[in-house]
Amino acid sequence: MIKLLLLLVVAYLLYYFLVKPYRFWKERGIKYVKPLPIFGNIFENIIQRKSLAEIFKSFYDEFRDQRYCGMYQFMKPVLVVNDIELMKTITIKDFDYFTDHVNHSREEVDRLWSRNLFAMIGEPWRDMRGTLSPAFTGSKMRFMFSLMNECAENFAAYYLKENKELIQLEMRDTYTRVTNDVIASCAFGITCDSLKDKENVFYVKARKAFDFSGIRQTIFILFNTLPRLMKFLGLKIITDEMGIFFRGVIDESIRIREEKCISRPDMINLLLESRKGKMSEDGKNVVDSFASTEEYSLGMKTKNIEMTNEDITAQALIFFLGGFDTTSYVMCFLTHELALNNEIQEKLREEINSTWKNCQGKLTYEALIGMTYLDMLISEVLRKWPPFPFLDRICTRDYTIKATRPEEKDYHLKKNDIIVFPMFGIHRDPEFYPNPEVFDPERFSIKNRAKIVPSSYIPFGIGPRNCIGSRFALLENKATIFHLIRNFQVVPTEKTSIPMVVSKKQFNISSQHGFWVGLKRLPA
Repeated sequence: MIKLLLLLVVAYLLYYFLVKPYRFWKERGIKYVKPLPIFGNIFENIIQRKSLAEIFKSFYDEFRDQRYCGMYQFMKPVLVVNDIELMKTITIKDFDYFTDHVNHSREEVDRLWSRNLFAMIGEPWRDMRGTLSPAFTGSKMRFMFSLMNECAENFAAYYLKENKELIQLEMRDTYTRVTNDVIASCAFGITCDSLKDKENVFYVKARKAFDFSGIRQTIFILFNTLPRLMKFLGLKIITDEMGIFFRGVIDESIRIREEKCISRPDMINLLLESRKGKMSEDGKNVVDSFASTEEYSLGMKTKNIEMTNEDITAQALIFFLGGFDTTSYVMCFLTHELALNNEIQEKLREEINSTWKNCQGKLTYEALIGMTYLDMLISEVLRKWPPFPFLDRICTRDYTIKATRPEEKDYHLKKNDIIVFPMFGIHRDPEFYPNPEVFDPERFSIKNRAKIVPSSYIPFGIGPRNCIGSRFALLENKATIFHLIRNFQVVPTEKTSIPMVVSKKQFNISSQHGFWVGLKRLPA
């Protein structure tokens, strides 16, 4: 009798924890991808058989005729929204129901991560976004351009000194060194030369802090799906070692500036102005790129935050993550495409040489953002190779998705339900982009831009929760590529990944086999 009771208890527990959670979508009559026990629909990524980009694109392709479908992150049900009009409704029109990203960490566990703009939620996020927005206008980017351009010039000059017919490089390593120097200078007020000093402490710390490959990618996903377990285990996205280092850098920089009344054209200076209440919207947020995001009204009046050094460190860190990691991937994919498409590269070089001549050998902010073809290239690489495979939102209060088709019923979302938008699939939908696998900058020519459905192009997110740093990232991309192509011809080598294979180890969209190209020095 006791054995039978134990057997029944075990059977019930197995059903309750391993079977019942996966009946969620079936019980609601929503089409879904059949999951595996415990792992849900991401098992193939965990064992590194498929990239997250491939997984989410497969969901999108399989259920393209549905406005939304269901999936499971481990045992957590997630709604995948395929319809771009519904996506626009959720992220813009009804934004007040979906104000937050999935919170990856709790403040009491990982204060430094939870205080950055990406991870903040609710009213504190609104206030921080409102406080920081004036620091990211086009005019503020002009303010930091000289620091950025100096790093880009140093990058080209470093390889010009090498007396070789062909320099073969893995561009991921190369570009993270460039972006490290840009962010160290613009966000932390530190001068680095990571190409000469390859193991400088700032680069080593950054590379370690922002490596989300392998097991750290799985841990990052677990912060979404099992936050209580992560809290119980005391796991952090920003480790204590990293936190101590970056806090120390910011604290020392602020102390020196305040003691010696130093003003420098960088992000710390802008954040300190925000702290003092001296930052204001200047109305000069010029349209400098098709891909750059716009600012939306946050609905209610926000109040300026009394930013502490901790807050400034948190913002500098997320800024660093976006600039160091994401921006380097964009340049890697663009360089790869230029190596494979020499006609496109030559057309870009013509525009660069013309701009350089008009600037009389001194690149300016106005000249760079005025380069039409370069902007077309950046826009297309962000279309074909967006930084992330999907976007997420969390439902912050109960919401109903109204049925619009005969076969549909109203679907009721509950508070804390998770929604994702399969960006990689949307960007490669032939309905929006004919021959989506082809790298074609002409999609973004002045005459063709009007044909692009706005919500089908979301490399920096969509709605009020879009990426605040898009202008900075785009300017960094353009300055670096400008000086590279002005001085070198980029060519494929025997190590170049042809065709490109998306990495199964990275959370970001990356290359499985690296970004190998050759640089041939051009005549002076």
